[in-house]
Amino acid sequence: MLMPSWMNPETLLHWLGDWALWGTLLVVFIECGLLFPILPGDSLLFAVGLFIAEGTIHVPLWLACVLLTVAAFAGNVSGYYIGRFLGTSLFKNPDARILKPKYIEQTHEFFERYGPRALVLARFVPIVRTFITIVAGAGRMDPKRFFVWTAIGAVIWAPGITLLGHALGNVEFIHKNLEAALVVLVLISLIPMVVEYFLARRRNRNAGNGDAPKHAAPKHSA
Repeated sequence: MLMPSWMNPETLLHWLGDWALWGTLLVVFIECGLLFPILPGDSLLFAVGLFIAEGTIHVPLWLACVLLTVAAFAGNVSGYYIGRFLGTSLFKNPDARILKPKYIEQTHEFFERYGPRALVLARFVPIVRTFITIVAGAGRMDPKRFFVWTAIGAVIWAPGITLLGHALGNVEFIHKNLEAALVVLVLISLIPMVVEYFLARRRNRNAGNGDAPKHAAPKHSA
């Protein structure tokens, strides 16, 4: 097996039975903001779409997409307010593995560099999608700005991966190699961040070239 049984979406959804969708909603909510990032969010969304396609989950696809979007949005909002109300108390230990004080300053720089689209890009990166909401709250990001862009990310992420799973739900190869397909899905989900990284480098390089000092014209003596 490529992953432990408790992180295997197929095993988990079969174990949940009739509560499969509701269990997925809870996992998505927790992963998107409650300081517990090691959960199979992407793979569960994909598996839910696949199970709906094959009739294992008896819920209309549109309703599943709406509920999953709400769970993703609510999870991020919860994470934001955890960071906002607890503030720097989450980041006191400089030797902490995750919640280091320097991350507050780095987040300000991160949002300055990428703007609000950082919240959309982070949706597709496991662990980062949990962490960024808490740091955004601790960094006092404007709430309205946060709500708008985290909602955009939720609408793209949750239905997007669920619909992908539904579209591939009847492909026999996917059924036989579900775990491998889910690993590939996680790797593909990193593409937006990688693309953005290289675009940012190009912008910085171009800006650096544009700001290069020009040689002054030689002065002619009278």
